[in-house]
Amino acid sequence: MSASGLPAYRPTSVLRSPASPVYTAEPQAYEQRLALNRIRERPSTEFVKQSKTGGVSLRLSEQEDKATLPVYGCGDSVEGTVELAKPESASSVEVRVEGSLRLKEIAEGGTTSHKLCLSVVTLWSRETDRGPCPASLPFSLTLPMTFSDGRETYPLPPTHQARLPGVPGFDATIEYMVCASVQKGKASSLLRIGSGTVWTPFIYYPRSRPAVPLPRIVRQLTGGYPTFLDTTDWRCYKALMTTKVSGLNDIVTMFYVPAARVFSLSEPIPFYVLFASSAISLAAFLPLGPTTTRLSGRQPTRVQLCRQTNVDVRNEVVFGTKTDIWQTVEIGEGVFKHMGDGPDWICFSGELRVNSQIKIGGFKAGGLSLKDYLVFSMTPPDPAKTPFNELRQVVPIRLTTDSWTSDGAGQTFSASDYSIPILASEARPPVNTLAPGHPSP
Repeated sequence: MSASGLPAYRPTSVLRSPASPVYTAEPQAYEQRLALNRIRERPSTEFVKQSKTGGVSLRLSEQEDKATLPVYGCGDSVEGTVELAKPESASSVEVRVEGSLRLKEIAEGGTTSHKLCLSVVTLWSRETDRGPCPASLPFSLTLPMTFSDGRETYPLPPTHQARLPGVPGFDATIEYMVCASVQKGKASSLLRIGSGTVWTPFIYYPRSRPAVPLPRIVRQLTGGYPTFLDTTDWRCYKALMTTKVSGLNDIVTMFYVPAARVFSLSEPIPFYVLFASSAISLAAFLPLGPTTTRLSGRQPTRVQLCRQTNVDVRNEVVFGTKTDIWQTVEIGEGVFKHMGDGPDWICFSGELRVNSQIKIGGFKAGGLSLKDYLVFSMTPPDPAKTPFNELRQVVPIRLTTDSWTSDGAGQTFSASDYSIPILASEARPPVNTLAPGHPSP
């Protein structure tokens, strides 16, 4: 190819592309914000722990004012300084961060433990560092995102403790700590714990949020049948409440929950319940149906939020039976409000608030798992005198620490992250009896 066939060269300034739009922090009228990842602002206070003799101080940065224990989240770094009252006497200084999971079955004879994390860093050593030991030594150790029990890999679990007293029973503990130790004298000499070590437990609290917001809530019907529920925002769990009396029809129950089934601990969980049958059957059911005011004693028709803690130390099956032990507790109960009715249906709205003592969502780590689920049930107070049979539905859900936000920040949970409980079979006590614990069938 000859040089005469090449295009003529022109300076870049001639080929300048159209001017780029001017950057602004907020979207213009013709722009749309897709996501805004703001870095969560960390507190500026230090958490300070001293050794018994006061010779060693551990200062942990970015902690809340007057916090009883340090708190860290997913992927955070444990940062701070180690301060020495007499640095000239030190031969080495190190900091370690470790976490452990311990499970014990009461009366079953099984125990197990796992190291969740173990990070050690030598801040100064007389053998490798020149010059005197500084009086203040900074450090930073990043927490891992996952851990392995040798069989599977799991997300690093939150600080947690659970106990089921009695026989059979269990103790389950997940704990984390940071420790600073100072070796004095010769490097080979033994360390006296009282004078050379300072440590503190810390709370590991990974935060999460739903991937999508809750659907729009309708409190009162204005046009008859609640057609808004027949959308992709809501998922219907349909069941049949069978009758025991001739002349009455079975009742179709429709339990509606947000389709995502991922909820914040701090927000009420909305739901709707619709009953459809003949007018005479609905009239016979009304004494057993939802009540709009709280009455003393357990009501026949309820919506509960339950948490199941499962401990499986041995991970074995003996004579066809798993060797795990589980406990189910109620952590919230729904309240109802009458929305509307027709000739062959009646509809209630409701919401459920999570017990304020619950601070973490479900997780699985080694032989320990926490699973959350909604239970819609109708339990007759006197089954022999009731025209309808008992009904019970279980809906797995996921709980998050934070509410949904439009900025796209934080760890999210979506439809693939459900915490599926062990559904109680006919051989197990029903969940609404809240049996304290039982070996799995």
